[in-house]
Amino acid sequence: MSTYVYGISRTPAPPLRRGLTGVGDPPRAVRVLERDGLVAVVSDAPDDLRPKRRQLLAHQQVLAAVSAERVVLPMRFGSVSEDDATVGEVLLDRAGHFLERLETLEGKVEYNIKASHNQEAVLHLVMAEQPGLRAESEANRAAGGGTYEQKLALGEKIARAVQAREPADAALLRRALEPLTAEVSEGPQSAGWLANLSVLVDREAADALLSAVEELDTSAPQLDLKVNGPLPPYSFVEKTDASADPTATAAARTAPATG
Repeated sequence: MSTYVYGISRTPAPPLRRGLTGVGDPPRAVRVLERDGLVAVVSDAPDDLRPKRRQLLAHQQVLAAVSAERVVLPMRFGSVSEDDATVGEVLLDRAGHFLERLETLEGKVEYNIKASHNQEAVLHLVMAEQPGLRAESEANRAAGGGTYEQKLALGEKIARAVQAREPADAALLRRALEPLTAEVSEGPQSAGWLANLSVLVDREAADALLSAVEELDTSAPQLDLKVNGPLPPYSFVEKTDASADPTATAAARTAPATG
């Protein structure tokens, strides 16, 4: 029977709520495996696991129940190992790393902050910064809007100018967050976002972090900011950035379930 891994913590084993279950249909009973000062929170793994809402929530609820008592290295959904013995070998092989990460993450939480451009505000800013574009736009407007070719050419110039601002605005967000955080990790880039940052912050500093985001939202109206958290520190299980999958290395020989 393969083993599903929710997270890793230190001994003594966390007291699990009676009847605590995790993924699967029917849900599998959650248990712990102890090896040399470390604990893996696990259950039997279902053969047909898929990332459906109920299964994702079950994974999160197990982590929430355990992390309420102590710091936990959360594994990504779908972390499946061959069996209990393999999980135990990983705990022994990587004990030093796991213990260092647990120490680093003690008393900390993760927040994810994404930034995109507010189109109206960034267009106003670009026009203010580039008199040539503003003059060309005013000339087109004076000519009744300009020809199709003129409109197209102006639109392409404006789009390039907006895109050229993205690195500077992404750096603006990072500079605002870094003084308040223990670690910053860049997440995968995707269409629509000019920055995707996960930050590790002391629980006591969370209010200051959120205040800094609010202040930036006011002082840099060209940015639309979205904050998600507090979260388990998924992005900081490893010392790499968030674009790497922590599960792949933190649960060596563990194969994420396909979905």
